[in-house]
Amino acid sequence: MRYFNLHTHHATDDPDIAEIVNQYPENFEENHPFFSIGIHPWYIDESKLISNLAVVESKLQQKNCLAVGECGLDKRTEIPFEKQMEVFEAQLVLAEKYKKPVVIHCVAAFSEVILAKKKMKTDVPMIIHGFEKNAATAKQLLDHGFYLSFGKSLMVNPDLKCVFNSVPESHIFLETDTMDIGILELYNRAAIYKNVAVEVIQEAIGNNVKALFNLSL
Repeated sequence: MRYFNLHTHHATDDPDIAEIVNQYPENFEENHPFFSIGIHPWYIDESKLISNLAVVESKLQQKNCLAVGECGLDKRTEIPFEKQMEVFEAQLVLAEKYKKPVVIHCVAAFSEVILAKKKMKTDVPMIIHGFEKNAATAKQLLDHGFYLSFGKSLMVNPDLKCVFNSVPESHIFLETDTMDIGILELYNRAAIYKNVAVEVIQEAIGNNVKALFNLSL
């Protein structure tokens, strides 16, 4: 069974790793086995919004496009929050139309992401990438059907161990995002925290990949 990297900006082309390479509409690269595509809240350009959404919609129709994203909401960026919400909701419409899971960037806006999910009546799986918050926030998201993906913070923040262990294996993913370390290091850390063999983590995430992306590792 291969390892799975939910979200990376650095493709490895390692045959032992299935990875979703994050793509943006304006600098799309075609040569990845699997990718996601979305408009990040940091990079919303209203003058290009219609054309960028058209690119996203076009690429979502490719078989090797596994998800919408990363997209989402960020209260610590200068882009007006109302505009972020408009763009996020537009991408949720596309995710529902093409039945693609959503990889979500969320900073200080978890309640708003949950409300958007309810408002848009979105049934596709939604994954919070780079999760690093507390157990109460994790439970709130899990109670509303979200999945949680853990990355760099799992390696550098010991306090995240209890949070990670509170999340059922049926709702976890691992990712490298922009990190230089490999996904195997994250699997090893996850196995240590869960007190199981790495193969148990592989199997659990493999089951999640099959359920959400219809992909066998």
